[in-house]
Amino acid sequence: MPLFRSSSPPPAPPPAEAPTRSGTGFFSRGRAESPEPVYNQSNGSASVRSGSIRSGGFFSRRRSSSSDSAGHHDLKKDPSIVAARQMVTDAESAESAADRALMEARAAVRATKEHVRLLEQEALEEARRAKAKQAEVKVIQKTTGRLGRHG
Repeated sequence: MPLFRSSSPPPAPPPAEAPTRSGTGFFSRGRAESPEPVYNQSNGSASVRSGSIRSGGFFSRRRSSSSDSAGHHDLKKDPSIVAARQMVTDAESAESAADRALMEARAAVRATKEHVRLLEQEALEEARRAKAKQAEVKVIQKTTGRLGRHG
């Protein structure tokens, strides 16, 4: 028996019905089912455009410029716009303060590493001097071994 084939014939597709609208979802454009011709009076040409129930989806709203907003309050003084601008300004200043703090922290780390390196060099130098001093003390001890023979 085959693994991926069915012995029964596939079901017939359902008969196609003409929908009245193409979709009602969030991103649908809400078009009618048949396109309508639109005639351009300036050059006499015709183009086909689907009949629109709405003027666009969620992301294609008409945006007005400052000259179009006559009669509306000034958007630059809108409290939510002012608050958003203030939040951006605050975020920028916090970011620059964080950058300064990061640079200071990196400088402190570099200074600490340099200090530790110098301490290590001093410790090595002191160890070399102590070793040399110990070797000199052994030489002196050998010479003191002959003392006290006449006593």
